[in-house]
Amino acid sequence: MEADSWTKSSRHAISDSPVEVAADNGFTALGLPERLVERLARDGITTPFPIQTATIPDALAGRDVLGRGQTGSGKTLAYGLPTLTRLLAEAPRSAPRRPRALVLVPTRELAMQVSDALEPLVHVMGLTHKLVAGGLSYTTQINALNRGVDLLIATPGRLNDLIERGAVELRDIRVIILDEADHMAEMGFLQEIGAILDGIPEGGQRLLFSATLDRGIDTIVQRYLTDPVTHSTDDAKASVTTMEHHVLLIDPMHKKVITAEVANREGRTLVFMRTKLGADRVALQLREQGVMAAALHGGLNQGARNRVLGAFRDGTLPVLVATDVAARGIHVDDVSVVLQVDPPADHKDYLHRSGRTARAGDRGTVVTLALPHQRKGMERQLLEAGVDAVPTKAVPGDAVLAATGATPPSGIPVPEESFRRLLEGPPKKSFGGSRGPRSGAKGGFRPHHGGPSRGSGDGRREGRPEHRSSR
Repeated sequence: MEADSWTKSSRHAISDSPVEVAADNGFTALGLPERLVERLARDGITTPFPIQTATIPDALAGRDVLGRGQTGSGKTLAYGLPTLTRLLAEAPRSAPRRPRALVLVPTRELAMQVSDALEPLVHVMGLTHKLVAGGLSYTTQINALNRGVDLLIATPGRLNDLIERGAVELRDIRVIILDEADHMAEMGFLQEIGAILDGIPEGGQRLLFSATLDRGIDTIVQRYLTDPVTHSTDDAKASVTTMEHHVLLIDPMHKKVITAEVANREGRTLVFMRTKLGADRVALQLREQGVMAAALHGGLNQGARNRVLGAFRDGTLPVLVATDVAARGIHVDDVSVVLQVDPPADHKDYLHRSGRTARAGDRGTVVTLALPHQRKGMERQLLEAGVDAVPTKAVPGDAVLAATGATPPSGIPVPEESFRRLLEGPPKKSFGGSRGPRSGAKGGFRPHHGGPSRGSGDGRREGRPEHRSSR
């Protein structure tokens, strides 16, 4: 799990009542406030993950920190806990339009999950936070900022828009966090990040978390971080011992059937494709063979994206077919299988994709389908990623497929009506007495975008299934 996760490998029953903090609680030893430690313990979170143990003391001391770790290493709590501690200690409230701490993340989905993960901690500290991202209402975001927000969680593009509108000022920012900095650079946000950092007063604290320092992130570190303390929990190698890797060498004629067999299993399966058209095609093929699946990509409107992600999180949708860009920021516990129908571009993408499973100490499986001409490329990627797996030939119904947990699907197509309900959401009720669906009605999983409340941010959203975010 991403020990920026809200759950831990040893999970206990969640309680709303205060709990007694054990003398050997690992978060107490890091010097965090008692109310934060108690709130974590209430959810069974008592032992920090390595990146938290390494970075929290330096962050509490006010040092600039460069944290390097793969997906699943625990970054959100690593920066969230010391930042909330500092916010409470330095001032009681933030002035209108002038937040005191800023978290920059690459995508709206990741911003939502960071907000969810930190919401209980923000609440217990008596602070406020707000999420601002593209696709959400400007009005509610501006109203929230006008009331004053302690911690702002933002995507670079929307934040710069709000700065240009005069809706937010950066002169009171004392802590800025760049989360998944390499992914922001990959998405073309380096110029926006530089503009934001240039607008923040010198002398503040800067925390940067990234899996790698390529794509220009090394330049950001050199220019904006002052004598940073560097902590690396792992290198660009596969190191999760609870993760199994299978590379299946298949003929093109068998790809459709084998994809359905691997995806047809208990639990959540995340399927990776290179393109939007490919994701739509494979999702449709899976449904035609009796496997409930939906695609996630940039071509969906925001309502459909939210409903698909919500259904995947709560288990209503067992199979999510996503492109790499759309999958950035998806941090969902209990993904049992990552299926790469299209092999990744390089070993870094392999590690990023595989990091979506085997979280929170659970076991997970990564299955990659390779056509004959892709064999050499996959062997090179496995070597560079440090994955001990030998490509193995496979045909439908093979024993090697059964070893991955694959089972033949029913072959009975999923009714398209069931799929449409998933994407469109339940119909709105008519106040005129009609209970039938209305044309163009949208419902289901919608963010709630009111102003900031104590700890509310955007962490509670109308129609969203209750879950513990892995961020």
